[in-house]
Amino acid sequence: MSTDDPRSRIPRTDALLTSPAAQDARTCLAEGRIQQVVQDVLARARRGDIAPESVEPELSDRLTAERPSRLTPVINATGVVVHTNLGRAPLSPAAAAAVQQASGYVDVEMDLAAGVRSKRGTAARDALLDACPVAEAALVVNNAAAALVLATTALAAGKKVILSRGEFIEIGAGFRLPDLIESTGARLCEVGTTNRTSVADYVDAISEETGCILKVHPSNFRVHGFTRSADVAELRSAVSELPIVHDLGSGLLAPDPTLPHEPDASTALTDGADLVIASGDKLLGGPQAGILLGKAELVERLAKHPLARAVRVDKLTLAALEATLAGPTPPVSQYLHADAAQLRKRAEAIAGPLGVQVVPHDGRVGGGGAPGVALSGWAIHLPEKVAALLRTGDPAILTRVHDGACLLDLRCVPEQDDTRVLDALRAALGS
Repeated sequence: MSTDDPRSRIPRTDALLTSPAAQDARTCLAEGRIQQVVQDVLARARRGDIAPESVEPELSDRLTAERPSRLTPVINATGVVVHTNLGRAPLSPAAAAAVQQASGYVDVEMDLAAGVRSKRGTAARDALLDACPVAEAALVVNNAAAALVLATTALAAGKKVILSRGEFIEIGAGFRLPDLIESTGARLCEVGTTNRTSVADYVDAISEETGCILKVHPSNFRVHGFTRSADVAELRSAVSELPIVHDLGSGLLAPDPTLPHEPDASTALTDGADLVIASGDKLLGGPQAGILLGKAELVERLAKHPLARAVRVDKLTLAALEATLAGPTPPVSQYLHADAAQLRKRAEAIAGPLGVQVVPHDGRVGGGGAPGVALSGWAIHLPEKVAALLRTGDPAILTRVHDGACLLDLRCVPEQDDTRVLDALRAALGS
């Protein structure tokens, strides 16, 4: 290569790998990833895309921007509280701190005082029972679908599960409840019709081959008009022997006046359910988890089933769940009960300097919970094209696009982020 060829001035690979930028990057990136970035930058220089003198600054910028995880933090300005595409419930500061603490060695299955192995997840189960005193026992698995599979497998494998046709629901990503249950080896026994199912329909279907009665809350839709369904209390008064399992879905442990039609675990158990199933990362406001609450004998039966090991929850989830229940009010509850007047005040403080309007905007529960329930609030009204600029900016801000406008709702935005939102809007509107 000629000495006057610009490529002769390109830094050597070994020099770049020992540069300050590469040394700093080793605190958070794998060696292979650093080498890949170095090779990418060198390839650009050899093609002439960047000058040889720009190689080291380019490498420094690239390595500074690299993160060990490709997940991007997002400011949720949609007004949807439990946003499935954004990971559902955001963890509380207490839960996040508990996850950090549990990231090292912890006594998840160790009695430190006695120096022997202990039962896994005791603290999280105790926190659940404190939050739902009517339950005799609790079990935590990795998600609500796993909890349902474990329950139907342990109680009804090779037997019948009685379920109303009106509760044959489809959950996210195309998973259908009947398919999930039948995968356990249980046989579904459909009773009633799509819009009307009576207690007599359940009673008439009971036989020696019945393993349990299943009630499923149709959390992501509503059927109105000529309808009829049998609630847990009615079923319990008519059926004394069979276990009644109620899949609540949303994770509400006690009644919430803001969501008057959303079932909760305490009421379901009081009404006679033997076992309730709930999600940890919806209205409970914690990490993804499947929560089983109910009769001690049934919960213990599920815990001893071989499948329980396959759906066992990890130490980080146990730590986050306990801290969610024992700590301050989690963000989900705060956002659900946000004051509309305060939301308007914050929105106007951002909209005023930008010369844009604030309009009424109803938030939503999301996550398949409380469909049709409007959460009164306000949104900043922006041109539709701003949505893409905000979504791909830094910070990434997800808004709602509706009727040709970009609507930015502060319901799920921590107040300390309002300045970041204003700065991002100035940049987006300016471009």
